[in-house]
Amino acid sequence: MSFNLHHRSLLALKDFTPDDIRFLLDLAAELKRSKAVGNELPRLKGKNIVLIFEKPSTRTRCAFEVAVHDQGGHVTYLDAGSSQLGHKESLKDTARVLGRYYDGIEYRGFHQSVVEELARFAKVPVWNGLTDEAHPTQILADLMTMQEFGEKPLHDLSFCYLGDASFNMGSSLLVGGTQMGMDVRICSPAALQPPPELVAQMRELARTTGARITLETDPLKAVVGADFLYTDVWVSMGEDQSVWQQRIKQLLPYQVTSALMQATGKPRTRFMHCLPAFHSLDTEVGRQVHEKYGLSEIEVTDEVFESDASVVFTQAENRMHTIKALLVATLG
Repeated sequence: MSFNLHHRSLLALKDFTPDDIRFLLDLAAELKRSKAVGNELPRLKGKNIVLIFEKPSTRTRCAFEVAVHDQGGHVTYLDAGSSQLGHKESLKDTARVLGRYYDGIEYRGFHQSVVEELARFAKVPVWNGLTDEAHPTQILADLMTMQEFGEKPLHDLSFCYLGDASFNMGSSLLVGGTQMGMDVRICSPAALQPPPELVAQMRELARTTGARITLETDPLKAVVGADFLYTDVWVSMGEDQSVWQQRIKQLLPYQVTSALMQATGKPRTRFMHCLPAFHSLDTEVGRQVHEKYGLSEIEVTDEVFESDASVVFTQAENRMHTIKALLVATLG
């Protein structure tokens, strides 16, 4: 391997250098090709991985499980009710036990401090599957997807994230785009922009990587010339449902519509979403919001979501390939 990531944890994307990330993206592309043609080599034989999920997931769980199985390893899944983590046993003690059973630990939950403490005491690689502060494995998949559809090197591409940028996705996209030297636009109400200290750190990093960072409140200004428009749900996992009314009022102007896609001025602008998406009345949450607030589409219209411009399912698939690359690089 060109870059030695062996035994490294990934707690936030800024843990890795731009060269580390490029290496993972190249490895993910190689593994994706190998899986497609059926000549994948199992590099995780004899490896045991535990997946700890305090927040439920479809893509993160399935991507990790398939990645490990494809590579010849074994998986144990622990949900919030399947362990004593933080209940009858301290996090520190649990980490030291699991580190003796397993070769690597994935954690998906609430607090960044939890995944950091797991890494401190487990003595094996720990990977952040999502916390309130960071979602690094999602950003690896996003960068891979932009690389596939952008038709240019990442540093020549621009993306605009619209919506609530104060949570893990807005912050993580800001970090990933800055590391790759991209044209990064974060478009949200002033009250929902990324933490100022993180913005300051990324502006400093941009001096080295060549990234262009724009914080904007006007969607029509922010999207001009963007290669990708990206959005996420307006109420994040773990937040109280009582915030829906306020978020709808704040974020309805940031809904991704066909008109907003056209406002980029680029006919080949793509639409991205980390999923799940509320673009119709086919979900319980979507129906509840419709009944209470009259919206049948929330952060993105169904017309955009189902259009040829939408790359959300390739994006979801790439979760598996980039997670597999991360596992192979850190354990293989």
